Amino acid sequence: MLVTQQPVLRRFWYALAPVTALADGPHPFTLLGERLVLFMGNQGPVALADRCCHRTAQLSKGWVEDGQIVCGYHGWRYDKSGACVCIPQLADNAPIPNGARVPAYRCEEKYGYVWVCLGEPLQGIPDFEEDSSPAYRRIFQFYERWNTSPLRFMENSFDNSHFSFVHKANFGMLNQPQPSSYQLQQTEWGFEAETVVPINNPPAGHRITGTDTPTTTRHLFNRWYLPFVRRFGCTYPDSGVHHIIYNCATPIDDKHIQLVQWLYRNDSEAACSTEELIAWDAPITREDQDILEATDYDACVDTRRRVEFHMVSDKPGLIMRKMLFELLQAHGEEEQFRPAGAAL
Repeated sequence: MLVTQQPVLRRFWYALAPVTALADGPHPFTLLGERLVLFMGNQGPVALADRCCHRTAQLSKGWVEDGQIVCGYHGWRYDKSGACVCIPQLADNAPIPNGARVPAYRCEEKYGYVWVCLGEPLQGIPDFEEDSSPAYRRIFQFYERWNTSPLRFMENSFDNSHFSFVHKANFGMLNQPQPSSYQLQQTEWGFEAETVVPINNPPAGHRITGTDTPTTTRHLFNRWYLPFVRRFGCTYPDSGVHHIIYNCATPIDDKHIQLVQWLYRNDSEAACSTEELIAWDAPITREDQDILEATDYDACVDTRRRVEFHMVSDKPGLIMRKMLFELLQAHGEEEQFRPAGAAL
């Protein structure tokens, strides 16, 4: 699926970078093929096209002053609306031309991140209910570039068949290759998926799971939010510990994503430290990254495919592809694929 060729995807919110990344000045980012500059304005983060309307220099090469961005080439200054508010070369009292402006995009701060929508939003930023609950602590795990597509990442997130093989070095059970089936409930903007998965519980995972038994189970209550956000809602029944991960697979272009990951836990730092939690999830994340970057980034949305060749059941993937296909159809768009024989 070539995300840059689907205009409707511009109408969703995506997490781009931590708000703290703007503390040192302008921050460049490419979203759905659009080059943006992020910076901190007087009333919150701002997203503009990363190109001065004068000589097309990247605004991200400039600096921020009084909540406005200054082009590093000739000092033209822009406010949060993208309007040029100062041209140093103009004579005193000379008016700034009306066309002196750059595109501005919807930009908000939520969950400690800068979120951007390139078009008229079809829905709001997804609600992470744990974030407002005093029972949970929020842990920023990472944000990083992956060489894969957002649909590939989303499909993998709900693929129980890969646990035994990709994650055999930690929690996967190689001797139990049959995937646990999901109970699925489609929603207006995605689906909810519930299942129970048996896992290995090596000593390194005891404080993560809250139990020292050699095996345990994960009661998963996962969610998919159109188009590329997911909730991994894990409860360890033996201990009552909640290990809840949210991911935003932000599409940089057709071949790359910025993967953002938050973690919520209902225990204390003393029970399981931030360092332990990051150390546990990091190798699991690397295993997923390594295998996904070894696949074709162009994950086709094919609603005729009733079952994956390698899986007993692929209901989450089928619903995901079906809903994305219906979204494109509803907005008069067609699926765009990588041309046959094109280089990867």
